[in-house]
Amino acid sequence: MYSLKQINDTIRIPAEYIKKGKSLSEHVDRLAHDAFEGRFDDDGNYILLTFDHELQGRGRIIHGDGAIYQKVSFKALLFNMESNEIVDGAVSEIHEFGAFVRIGPMEALLHKSQILDEQIDINIGQRQIEGKQSGKRLGEGTPVRARIVSLSLNPHDPRSSKIGLTCKQPSLGAHDWLDEERD
Repeated sequence: MYSLKQINDTIRIPAEYIKKGKSLSEHVDRLAHDAFEGRFDDDGNYILLTFDHELQGRGRIIHGDGAIYQKVSFKALLFNMESNEIVDGAVSEIHEFGAFVRIGPMEALLHKSQILDEQIDINIGQRQIEGKQSGKRLGEGTPVRARIVSLSLNPHDPRSSKIGLTCKQPSLGAHDWLDEERD
């Protein structure tokens, strides 16, 4: 789910950062954070954090732009998800259609049809979901173990990515349900 990776890429250093007597390396950290963090890389990994930025060689100035395009090498902390992967998260919101679960930096949908093998009641006022027969409950903040059943990542807008979860398999569900099953 989480990994470290060495990445080589290019950042754009605007002309206003190019001043006599100032080093470009003073601006590289901030510009690299802005350019890469909170986005997906080419392999579909979500870049959480970049650090140890190093300039590589000399930058290039593109005619008509005035900015420097500088190769940079850095380490990145990545978050990766795969279909059918089992993940742990916490319920962040309850809605009429199910619950959103925070897994790492992303939100995933646990649709009401994928919570239990029984009918459920959703109480928006109390912010909880309850099984009609078993009495099992999910509320905001409840830790959950689920399986990723659908994954549609949007590299241009990570917030609009769609991740679907299920808890309707053995050893999945709210952590307190799993503890009860073990005992």
